[in-house]
Amino acid sequence: LSQLCPVQSPSWIWLALPPCYQNLATHSPYTCQKARYTFCPTGSAIPLMKEEDVIEVYRLQAPVWEFKYGDLLGHLKIMHDAMGFKSSLTGKNYTMEWYELFQLGNCTFPHLRPGMDAPFWCNQGAACFYEGIDDAHWKANGTLVLVTTISGTMFNEMAQWVKYDNETGIYYETWTVQASPDKKSTVWFDSYECSKFILRTYQKLADLGAVFKKIQTNYTSIILFSGEPIYLGNETSIFGPQGNKTLAAAIRDFYNPFKPHQSVREFFVDLFKIIDRVILNHQFYLFYNLEYWFLPMKSPYLKIIYEEVPLPVGSKASSGV
Repeated sequence: LSQLCPVQSPSWIWLALPPCYQNLATHSPYTCQKARYTFCPTGSAIPLMKEEDVIEVYRLQAPVWEFKYGDLLGHLKIMHDAMGFKSSLTGKNYTMEWYELFQLGNCTFPHLRPGMDAPFWCNQGAACFYEGIDDAHWKANGTLVLVTTISGTMFNEMAQWVKYDNETGIYYETWTVQASPDKKSTVWFDSYECSKFILRTYQKLADLGAVFKKIQTNYTSIILFSGEPIYLGNETSIFGPQGNKTLAAAIRDFYNPFKPHQSVREFFVDLFKIIDRVILNHQFYLFYNLEYWFLPMKSPYLKIIYEEVPLPVGSKASSGV
């Protein structure tokens, strides 16, 4: 664990490392249970495969919220990633994906509770494994393609790794924060979402000996552009009894326009406030790894990219199955 969880300080974050913790934290019933869609409603334990089994591994990708909006977000290349498995011995199919426990909005912006100074975050993510692959869902507006074949032994080792990953990488982070659109620019903060879990899992399989097909694989990133971030502190140092009341008020005021809206008029009023602060005044407050940072925003401010990340090569000698 010590190799994955560096000491937290304002300096190490420029390495763009993900948040890492001992285990999934409990959530408060105040707001975290307000998510409209239940997390992993048909989830099950990952089965133990026979060593001699031959298992096909599939890349799955579809537009975010495809079940509700169809291909709308697909046109913007805002995609959700998952993996599929098919056992040759049993003929059974399985899906594995990593996503928000309490939906994307809760993971990206906090709730502001009446009478409470500190914003309340419901920003956890976790892996979900369940039997079956919804072919129609993945094929209609996305991707369902074979990427490698593994043995039952490799699958079982992957399952143990998934359990560990699921217990230590527990927080969802929507944003990637970069210094500029240049591909070689500094990454101040890296995102931690569905595609990053899939990439970690692919790499684990490669390290176990999986040989991946040579096909192009693209992933979505939502990037904020900022000058060097300024460390502000954690919840206690900002919102606690001895905290900075001026800074606390500024953070609450920044997040207020991102709340769920009850009317079209309210939405456009708050949208103007967001544009004013983020673009005209170059301000963004980021909550990352339980700490607050100020981002001095700069053009082009925000960009959604859909770029290729090649399938991995193992770190040790590998062979097919």
